Order: sequence, then structure tokens, then C-alpha cells
Amino acid sequence: MKKNKISVGIIGFGTVGTGTVKILLENKDIIKERLGFEIDLRRIADLDIERDRGIKLPEGILTTNVDAVLKDPEIDIVVELIGGIRPAKDFIMDAISNRKHVVTANKALLATEGNDIFTAASKKGVELGFEASVAGGIPIIKIIREGLVANRIKAVYGIINGTSNYILTKMTEENVEFSIALKEAQSLGYAEADPTLDIEGIDSAHKLAILAYLSYGIPVSYKDIYTEGISTVSSQDINFASDLGYKVKLLAIAKESDNKIELRVHPTMLPKEYLIAKVDGPFNAIYVEGDATGSTLFYGRGAGSLPTGSAVVSDIVDIARNIRKNASGRVPALTKTLRNLKVKRIDEVISMYYFRFSALDKPGVLSKISGILGNYNISIASVIQKGRSIGGAVPVVVQTHKAKERDVRLAISEIDRLPVVTEKTVFIRVEGKES
Repeated sequence: MKKNKISVGIIGFGTVGTGTVKILLENKDIIKERLGFEIDLRRIADLDIERDRGIKLPEGILTTNVDAVLKDPEIDIVVELIGGIRPAKDFIMDAISNRKHVVTANKALLATEGNDIFTAASKKGVELGFEASVAGGIPIIKIIREGLVANRIKAVYGIINGTSNYILTKMTEENVEFSIALKEAQSLGYAEADPTLDIEGIDSAHKLAILAYLSYGIPVSYKDIYTEGISTVSSQDINFASDLGYKVKLLAIAKESDNKIELRVHPTMLPKEYLIAKVDGPFNAIYVEGDATGSTLFYGRGAGSLPTGSAVVSDIVDIARNIRKNASGRVPALTKTLRNLKVKRIDEVISMYYFRFSALDKPGVLSKISGILGNYNISIASVIQKGRSIGGAVPVVVQTHKAKERDVRLAISEIDRLPVVTEKTVFIRVEGKES
């Protein structure tokens, strides 16, 4: 017999939890109309049940006892929104053990412990929804798992951290340094007091691990992702990039090449005319290239209470439909056949590059630098030198054709030892078509 309602219990009543609850309560009627049955918010567990979240809750729904969610036989779906690794993993595994379906927004947990969680859910025959773990209100998980199911995914490029994108946009538009842009991002609530996860690329790497699992059927492999942040990007390099026709973005990249998978997060120069390069401020965008669809681009708010809450509710609704139709596992949480694709080491990656050398303004300096680059099979595409400083140092900017990272690092190491080079060379990888 079909249940006339599906009951939900939420663990965690912070930013995302508040957005989720607000949507479930305020849009209750429209959700019921679209589903044909009711989603019943039965319990919310949180350590702090006194703080006013600006939501009028039904009497008795709040509790500090997480077992009131995990062990309630009436609750069909457990929603984990506390974040972090422990005790979040324990709560999810307990819910799965009790044969409750699970929804989570916890990208750090899935990126580090996801293989255990996916396997447990598959063995127990329960659903695991994680749309909210990547890109907030952009339904990229559903797009890859269902909308693009007929495609071999050739590449995924993502601006998937709004904090870093806001900072780089600020630096680009107002010609300010990183530290100033970061302070403004913090004052506006786009960056945490400790912004390390965002600005050092860790948050993006967590999300990329999930996207790569879905796109390529490889085990969730956060530890294998090469990760650089944006804290060393200067306004000088952003300006030179603009002169060359590029914008700098923190890009998460997954692509298959030579029967290996590239997984990397780092500042990247993108041609200004590319749609993804035009994504500014705190917004996210994900470019997916399928063998049948070609290029597709998905854009929207990647974080925030309501956009992320919308993704959580989307998972709740999908799972509720499957429960009602006795179709649990319709879209399996665990990829049935994991591929044994090796992750390409960063020194094997082939890319174009931007170099900024700080060199003494003397005759023959550029020839010495270009000679070393040539010795390592690195071909120069363009050169910029602005200003003169007789006897002093000036920036010399070089853009290359495609080269191997190992060769690039060896060449830079040798160039930096030249007496005419006064500072450590800056380099940024460049994506796009070669000119």
C-alpha cells in the first residue's frame, strides 16, 4: 500500500538546514501538488534549538537528540546537513544501517569517505542523494547522472567555488591585490573568517572528486587531485593576462587523455570570449563536454541557504517519488563498474603556460631565457615587456605553446638560477585553443 506521505528528519539546522526547512514549509503546497502526496517534515535535530532562524516551526519538531531522527521508524529520509567528517559519517552510516534513505550536502565527507558510504547504501538498497554537494542550486549531479547518461564525458571544467571567483573578479575589475579583495569578500559574507578551504582550492577539489566519480566511473579520489589556490595570484598577472586576451579563474578540471584521467584545481587563464570566462562574482559555472552533446554550460548560484536548500529538497522529492513507486535504486548511488583509470601526475600534464620573469634590463636577457625554454622543448607564442629600468629589474611576460609540465618546471628552475633573474618566476596554466 502506498504511503500517503513521506516523512523527513533533518540533522543540522545551520545555513543550509535553514534554507531547506524554509523551502519545505513555505513551498509545502506546491511540492504536494507536483508530487501528488505530502512531504512531512517530522523532526529537526541540532545542538542549538534556541536560536531564532526566522522560521515558524510546528510545535515539538526541534530536538537536540539525533536518535530522534535516526531511530524514528516513521522517518523515511534522513538529511545530514552538519558538515565535516565526524560525526556526520557516523550519522549517515547509522541511517543507512536502519534502512533509511539519505540526503547530504557534505562534499568534504563524500570526497574523502564517499566510497564507504556509496558501498553501504548500495548493499542496504537505500537511496543516497547528494545534489547539494556540488554547485549549490545548479543541478549538475542530475545532469551528469541522468541528462547526459548517453554520453562519454570528454571533459569537465568548473568554476565551483564562489568565494574564489568573487575575489578574482574584484581583483580584475578594480585592480586591487588579493588581500584587499579577500577582506571585502569576508565583510560581505562570501568568505569565512578562516577562508583556507576556499582560497587554497580545497573546496573545489572536494567537488571535483565527486564530479569525476560521476563522469568517469572512477573511485572518489580527492587525495589524487593536484590542488593550487589563488592566494599567490597578483593583480599584475591579472593585468598581463588581460593584455594577452585572457581572464584568470580558479578552475577545476577533469578530462580523460591517453587512457588516464587529469584531475587538477589551479588558477587558469581562459580566453575572454569563452562563456565560462564571463562568469563573475560569487557565481558558479560548469562546462561539460560529451561525445554526443558536444559542449554544454551550466550556470547559477553555487552556494547560499536557499540555492543549496533547493538542491537538498530536489533530492528529497526524487527519493520520495521512488519510495512511492517502489523504485528505490532507480539511479544507483554506487557506479556498478568502477573503471581502473590511473590519475595522470601533474608533471605529465600538457598545457599552454604564462610565465612572468623578473629580469634585469640588459641586452641578451630574453635570448638567454628563450634559449633555456627551447632546450626543454618549450615554444614561445608571444612576449610582452613593459617599461624600462636601466640596470634594474623589469617584468618579462611569455606565453607558450603546449608543453609538458615536467619540462616547464625544469626550465623555470634553471632560469631562476640565472644571475639576471631577480625573483622567482610566476607561471599560470592556460586553457583554450592554441593561436
